[in-house]
Amino acid sequence: MDYYLEIVLRLVLAVFIGGVIGYEREHAGRPAGFRTHILVCVGSALVMVTSEFMFNRFITLTNMDPARLGAGVISGIGFLGAGTIIREGISIKGLTTAASLWAVACAGLAVGIGFYEGAVIGAVLIFITLMVLKNLQTKLSKKYKNVNVVTGDVRGFINKGREIFERGNATILNVDIDSSKNDESIILKYKIKTGNNYDHLKTVTELLETESVNNVYTD
Repeated sequence: MDYYLEIVLRLVLAVFIGGVIGYEREHAGRPAGFRTHILVCVGSALVMVTSEFMFNRFITLTNMDPARLGAGVISGIGFLGAGTIIREGISIKGLTTAASLWAVACAGLAVGIGFYEGAVIGAVLIFITLMVLKNLQTKLSKKYKNVNVVTGDVRGFINKGREIFERGNATILNVDIDSSKNDESIILKYKIKTGNNYDHLKTVTELLETESVNNVYTD
């Protein structure tokens, strides 16, 4: 009876860990959220519980590696993580969610084998990374700006835009491409990191003076 209570404890803890991490992703509006993370964590824990069960049952009959099934989970979770990575134009989103799924799977494996300390500590660190460090990153992002450029010629402007930002001592970190409301032009949403000598007004003026640019505005 104690054995079955132990199994229940492991799987319930997996639900809790997956739920906590998944709630943060759900709250952030990511494609893999609350239920997905719970299923990944519980599934990983169940794999290790099954692996331990098989090892104990067949140890006298054959040599078995109890970590073999767990290794399959680590490599196999990649297909689910890939499904959360979205390419929009020339930018990529979803890498953090994919990493959280992989990390939750690892936590589930730890829970499944009974390594509670490692699973709980790992879950706390995952949550801190997703929540606390995200807020810290936001507070430290004063040198980051969002500049939106409305243009009718994306291909012709890309290289010119990069040159203008570089001359203004700004580094382009990410670019999203979005159609404008009238569907006659494209909005290039730049996320840039500014240097010490960055002149925002001068950079915006240069962008506006570019022939293919219709408008420039910041968030």
